[in-house]
Amino acid sequence: MRIEEILQKAIDMDAADIFIVAGLPVTFKCNGHQERMPGERMLPDSIAVLVDQIYEVSRRDRGNMEKGIDDDFSFSLSQLGRFRVNVFRQRGSLAAVIRVIHFGLPDPVKLGIPESVLSLTENKKGLVLITGAAGTGKSTTLACMIDRINKSRDCHIITMEDPIEYIHRHDKSIVTQREISIDMPGYLESLRSALRESPDVILLGEMRDYDTISSAITAAETGVLLFSTLHTSSAANTISRILDVFPANQQQQVKIQLAQILKGVVCQQLVPGVDGGQIPVFEIMKSTTAIQNMIREDKLHQLDSAMQAGAADGMCTMDGSLLRLYKEGRISRATALVSCVHYENMVKRIGGL
Repeated sequence: MRIEEILQKAIDMDAADIFIVAGLPVTFKCNGHQERMPGERMLPDSIAVLVDQIYEVSRRDRGNMEKGIDDDFSFSLSQLGRFRVNVFRQRGSLAAVIRVIHFGLPDPVKLGIPESVLSLTENKKGLVLITGAAGTGKSTTLACMIDRINKSRDCHIITMEDPIEYIHRHDKSIVTQREISIDMPGYLESLRSALRESPDVILLGEMRDYDTISSAITAAETGVLLFSTLHTSSAANTISRILDVFPANQQQQVKIQLAQILKGVVCQQLVPGVDGGQIPVFEIMKSTTAIQNMIREDKLHQLDSAMQAGAADGMCTMDGSLLRLYKEGRISRATALVSCVHYENMVKRIGGL
C-alpha cells in the first residue's frame, strides 16, 4: 500500500493521527481510540519504503533523517488534505506519526469552542495564552481565533509555527505565516524580526524558555496582540510557570507586567464523552481589576474563586466545566474525577448533586 492510499483512508475514517511503527499494522487514531488496518504487521523495510514515499510526496529535504535527527514538517496534497509529520527512530528502525489536518479552517461551533474564548480576539493589544497538554487542540483553537480576526478587521497578522498546520488566506487582514526551521531558525529570532514588520497581531507557536517568554512579554508591551501557548493545566499554573523562568529578583517586576498585559488564559483538554466521542473542556480566565490585583500581589490561589464569580464575564474553572458536562450527562463520573484539578473538592460537588 502506498502512502497516498493510507492518507486517503485516514481522511475517509476522519482519523486524527496515523501511526506507522514496526511490529504493528498501520494504525489510525479516531475519537481517541486506535483502529488498526487489517493485514500483517509492518516490518522495518516496509516502513522505510513508506517514509521514502512521504519525503517524495512532500518534496521535503531528507537531510535531518539521513543525519539521524527527528524530522518534523508539514505538507499538503491537493484534493486530499494537509498533514503534519514526525519521522523518528525507535529500536533501530524508522517510524512516523502523521497528524491529519483537513483543508479549510475549523468551525468553532462544531468543535464546541465557546464564544467567550473567541471574544478574546476583540482585544487590540496584550497577551492571550492558550494552554493544555499536547494533543488537546490548542492549535485548532488558535486557528479559529486568528480566522476570527482575519475576517473582522484590517491588520497585519504574523504567525510563527513549528510547523504550519492551518493555512490562512488573506481576508480583511494581511496574514504572514512563517515556519520555524524553514523561514526562520527559531521562535526567538522570528519574534524579534516580527516586531520590525509592522505587526498588529502575533501568533507565537510556543513560549518554550526564558528568552521567548521574556521577548513575548516585551512584544505584548509594545501594543500588539500576542497569542501563544504553554503546556500548563490551569490559569494559576500558567502564571506560576511564567514567573518561575525568571530569577527571583525579577519576579515582582514580571508580576506587574503580567497584570498589565495579560488579557486572558484559556486552558483546555479533551475528555471522552459517554457517546464515544471526545469533548473539549475549557477553563477561561479574563483580565479584570480583581484578577490583575491577584497577579500583582501573588495571590494566585484566589484565581479559582475569581473565575467562579466571573461567570457573567464568560469565565469558568476547569472543574466547573467538567461538573456542568457531568450534570448534562455528557461525561461519566469517572471522567469528571480523573480530569479535574481539585479531586477531593470535585468528589464533594458531585456527591452534593
